[in-house]
Amino acid sequence: MNTNTSSTALYRLGLTEVKSYLFAALFVVGNIVLPQLCHLYPQGGLIMLPIYFFTLIAAYKYGWKVGLLTAVLSPVVNHLAFGMPGSAVLPIILVKSTLLAVAASAVAGKLGRVSLLGVTAAVVAYQLVGGLVEWGMTGSLNAALQDIWLGYPGIALQIVGGYAVLKYLLKK
Repeated sequence: MNTNTSSTALYRLGLTEVKSYLFAALFVVGNIVLPQLCHLYPQGGLIMLPIYFFTLIAAYKYGWKVGLLTAVLSPVVNHLAFGMPGSAVLPIILVKSTLLAVAASAVAGKLGRVSLLGVTAAVVAYQLVGGLVEWGMTGSLNAALQDIWLGYPGIALQIVGGYAVLKYLLKK
């Protein structure tokens, strides 16, 4: 179902729509290719946080169902195909991906438009809640803060790049 506003075309696709699975598959491919490129650079995955990028786009533009499909399938397919993320971190990446899908969809639904502040709010929300969950799961504050102190370029890429891609997609 389309929830257009006068200034944007954000969609809330359902699980019975073929488009949902096609878009999710496209975003999963993006979440496979981008991490592979980032991993060409030492610690590129830890710095750029690439597995989350297309999950943000999917959930913000197409809703929580497409976002959740992308959030779960991306890390699982990457893990099965390439061993990355590793088994030890796969659960927390699944949690953070899911939190991002929910946060991005909720912000987009509330605002009804793409805004830099909205994208920032979604990214900050999943990072804060995800960090607390990771701290609880691992018992390590260092592990919980790693995405922030090492991955700040990736957080910036998610915010600025995510906003730019969403604005571009709205023109299509």
